[in-house]
Amino acid sequence: MSSKFKQFSLVFSGVCIGVLISLNFAARADREVPPSSLPVQELRSLAAVFNSIKQNYVEPVEDKKLLDNAISGMVAGLDPHSNFLDADSFKDLQDSTKGEFGGLGIEVGMEDGFVKVVSPIEDTPAFRAGIKSGDLIVKIDDTPVKGLALNDAVKRMRGKPQTKVVLTVARKGENRPFDVSLTREIIKVQSVRSKLVEPGYGYLRLTQFQEQSTIDLVKHLDRLYKSGPLKGLVLDLRNDPGGLLSGAVGVSAAFLPSKSMVVYTDGRVEDSRHKYFASPEDYARGSEDVLKALPAGVKNVPIVVLVNGGSASASEIVAGALQDYKRATIMGTQTFGKGSVQTIIPLSETTAVKLTTARYYTPQGRSIQAKGITPDVIVEDSLQGSAPVFLREADLERHLINDKDKEVAPAAPKQPAKRRNDDDPIPPPIEFGSKDDYQFAQALNFLKGKPLELPPVAASAPAAAASAPK
Repeated sequence: MSSKFKQFSLVFSGVCIGVLISLNFAARADREVPPSSLPVQELRSLAAVFNSIKQNYVEPVEDKKLLDNAISGMVAGLDPHSNFLDADSFKDLQDSTKGEFGGLGIEVGMEDGFVKVVSPIEDTPAFRAGIKSGDLIVKIDDTPVKGLALNDAVKRMRGKPQTKVVLTVARKGENRPFDVSLTREIIKVQSVRSKLVEPGYGYLRLTQFQEQSTIDLVKHLDRLYKSGPLKGLVLDLRNDPGGLLSGAVGVSAAFLPSKSMVVYTDGRVEDSRHKYFASPEDYARGSEDVLKALPAGVKNVPIVVLVNGGSASASEIVAGALQDYKRATIMGTQTFGKGSVQTIIPLSETTAVKLTTARYYTPQGRSIQAKGITPDVIVEDSLQGSAPVFLREADLERHLINDKDKEVAPAAPKQPAKRRNDDDPIPPPIEFGSKDDYQFAQALNFLKGKPLELPPVAASAPAAAASAPK
């Protein structure tokens, strides 16, 4: 038995080493990589566990499942945003960047073994049902979430359109978990929306950064300017969980001088160090420069950018760049704080790893990681100052530290949460850009030079930042 196990261990260690070498080659084929010693003892331990499961587990387990689980655990243990993408997950990721996929419309992560909502996507089943950032999903239909891998939980929430799923949700301030019944849909995310609020004042909302976001942005700006020049523009990035970096660079480039640096990344290897500029090479990706069609005046129109705790990643790149160049006034509440770059490294035609490879920095060298963007003018979501409880990057287990500033974003003062009775309906979300949107109303007041209706917590915002645009 001992000799058989030793033989198996050597063979399995050889397989592991071969896998590691092939992954290294796939990710580094275009550059020299210094050799590194492999942890042979740890690989033997892995082989021992593999052999123990094969011999002693109560039911037979396929080798592929064990190896996929080992890979998944190895990657997921790094940070909240790195993970192994099996065939289904890889396809879902590709579909989501194109703006169409099936499911409920929730950006999620893992926290203490449960699925935690980062942000509901606007105009999706989850958003309409009142799911909020920070909600903890403890059960999907009759299946407890505790112990499920994130990919498995996501698969259970997705399904055929027009089928139902019941999420059991735990929410801070509630006396007990409650059920939310949702009907799955084909999620078609409209990346950009706009409207002319009144003569001279436009509203532009980005819900997610996709392949077509820069093109759509130009179309909407052109539509807004058809009625004449704008005196002010509200750029709404609230609850925008991010998306493609090229989309963030393109949106920033629409409002910044040509060839301005928008963002730069820095990591351990040369490929992860890059500067991105307001140039077609960085946002057009080989296509036609759509920003040539921008209406006159876009580069100079006064802008207020609205952000909150659901504004993450690409949203923070845009807000940070416009803030660094003093091109816009950032208004709202502290953003999510996701300042890391994930690279999709294909392992085969159907699988890949999403790996954190760098941190990104604003043009002035600020790291947003685990801190976020601090608005120039703090405006809570209502006159009473009660803001929703947002899950932030600094709340996630194993999050990367901010290498420029070890301090995390200060928590906003919270009002005591009102407990909901089981029979109480879930309040519908406020429609962004509507007459009931308090933050939007303050952004318009700011652009018009009118005083802001600020609650006591917002009155402490820097006086210089709160001055109206000229």
